[in-house]
Amino acid sequence: MRSLAKMPVGLTAQVADVAGDDTISLRLLEMGLTPGVAVTVVGTAPLGDPLELELRGYRLSIRRSEADRVAIHP
Repeated sequence: MRSLAKMPVGLTAQVADVAGDDTISLRLLEMGLTPGVAVTVVGTAPLGDPLELELRGYRLSIRRSEADRVAIHP
């Protein structure tokens, strides 16, 4: 499976899983990155980090290292 960090700008995918059981993984789940939700990469900062995502009707910015924990279905 691919990670959210490798998804190009403008594409939409479905979250498959959030890896890990630490506070970062828990926080990603609390922010709405749960299995089954559709997420779109809206943009990136000039140096590529952070990523701006759109999900559940709002926009969310997360670090690329955090996005790497999120597995997606294309």
